[in-house]
Amino acid sequence: MWRADETELLPSPPVGTAVLSQAPKLPNEWWNALNATLDALASQPTRRIATPDTAAITQELVTASIRSVFPEDFDTTVERWVPAHADLNWANITAPVFSLFDWEDWGSAPLGLDSATLWASSLVIPALADRVWRERRRDFETRDGKLMTLFVCSRLLGPYAHPEDPRLRPAGRMAEEVIKQLQAG
Repeated sequence: MWRADETELLPSPPVGTAVLSQAPKLPNEWWNALNATLDALASQPTRRIATPDTAAITQELVTASIRSVFPEDFDTTVERWVPAHADLNWANITAPVFSLFDWEDWGSAPLGLDSATLWASSLVIPALADRVWRERRRDFETRDGKLMTLFVCSRLLGPYAHPEDPRLRPAGRMAEEVIKQLQAG
C-alpha cells in the first residue's frame, strides 16, 4: 500500500490559502494554463452535479442563495450548466507550475461558478481580483456569469458574513453593479 499526502505529488506548492492576503507572482504562462484548463473542463460532458460547500448546486439553491441577500427584481434562471471544479480558490491551485487539485466537489454547475469563486477569493487584493476578472471576462460577461457573481457575493454578504471580512465592501459594490446590469436586460 502506498500513501501520499494530497499535495506531496504536485508539481509546485499551493499558491496560498483559500483567501490570499498577499499577491502571488504569477507569470502569463500560468494564467494561460488556468484559462486553458477551465475552458477544457467546461467543454467536457458529465452527469455529475457539482457540490460547492458540500451542497449539490441546483437552480433552487442558486435562486435561494441570491434572493436571501438580493431581493431585487431580476430573473435568476441559469441558462448554461457546464462542468466545473466547484472549489476554485488559491489553496487548490499550484504555482509557479500550474496544477489544479482537490476535485471532490467537481461536476455540472452554472457557467462562471469557477471564475466567480476565484474572483471572490481574490478580493482582498484588488489588483489580483481585477486580473482574475480580465482573464475570465468571457464568463463574467455572460448572464450566467453575472448570476454566479451574485451567488458568490451572496455567500460572502449573507447572514453568516463576518463583519470584519475585507471582501465585504468590494463584493457589495460588485453586486450592486451586476444587479443593475441584470435589471437592464
